[in-house]
Amino acid sequence: MAIPITILDCDLLLYGRGHRTLDRFRLDDVTDEYLLSTYGFPRPFIDYLVELLGGSLSRPTQRSRAISPETQIMAALGFYTSGSFQTRMGDTIGISQASMSRCVTNVTEALVERAPQFISFPHEEAPVQKLKDDFYNLAGVPGVLGVVDCMQVTIKAPNAEDLSYVNRRGMHSLNCLLVCDAQGVLLWAETQRPGSSQDNIVLHQSELSCLFETKMHKEGWMLADSGFLLRPWLMTPVQIPESPQEYRYNMAHTATHSVIERTQRALRHRFRCLDGSRATLQYSPEKSSQIVLACCILHNIALQHGLDIWCEAGCTALEAEEDCNNMEAVETEAYRMRQELVLTHFS
Repeated sequence: MAIPITILDCDLLLYGRGHRTLDRFRLDDVTDEYLLSTYGFPRPFIDYLVELLGGSLSRPTQRSRAISPETQIMAALGFYTSGSFQTRMGDTIGISQASMSRCVTNVTEALVERAPQFISFPHEEAPVQKLKDDFYNLAGVPGVLGVVDCMQVTIKAPNAEDLSYVNRRGMHSLNCLLVCDAQGVLLWAETQRPGSSQDNIVLHQSELSCLFETKMHKEGWMLADSGFLLRPWLMTPVQIPESPQEYRYNMAHTATHSVIERTQRALRHRFRCLDGSRATLQYSPEKSSQIVLACCILHNIALQHGLDIWCEAGCTALEAEEDCNNMEAVETEAYRMRQELVLTHFS
């Protein structure tokens, strides 16, 4: 005899048949002010995401209450921008924690699939030259293709205790390598490294290092702080400046490199799930890494839509200054190139 199987709807069990859930109304049902205050983005931005991701989020299902792409995107944006745990944010928008988790996972994966479309270094001559010109206009440092730094993002302790994720402050985290242009557009994002890794090691083991070692070094260099080793394609400050030229170079270097610091603050401010002062990402390192990358992609899309990302609002930063002892003990060619830069452009 066949045994009937009941398929339980999580949202139905949690809220009952009379509850109005987000997948039952359209974006047109809410005001622009509500979208901006609740999800942090205006209607045209959300419309663009629905068009961009709709195909990936519209999966065949036998459920009559399948969550629409619009609702999945709004749920994920709510989580990214609020920093709330899924249960709390799910209650706010009217879906269960299980549904909220599916929405965040689906939208995150759909965004990560499109990472090369939104985060990449230019390769054509004209865009590369524009990179250099924009940076030069900031403080007069020539040849700059990007500014690089690492950002710590707290996560929950992995199921299998792994001390490699414990950072210098005793918290579990990811150490994310980011590069941006003069406007704060991210050109590179590697988000999977464990929090105990030193910034310089993260860069040394990255695909970005390989890219500059083999190709991009002929075009120019990036700027990094003293937590990184000086290389022919990576200009760092002079640790102990002695001449007026070296002081001027350091001042210009600091002014230019500050763009990546402001970009990190903007990321933490807009995407509160990355702001460790509120809560940690309650996911595995692998999924947390994807969420960070998804936020980086949304950051660039926001810039494409003309949304202001600069903010001076403070966040509790996890990163401490790296131990810079002996960082200057590097190859002679890199030191020679920096000295030439200092003497030629800052005399």
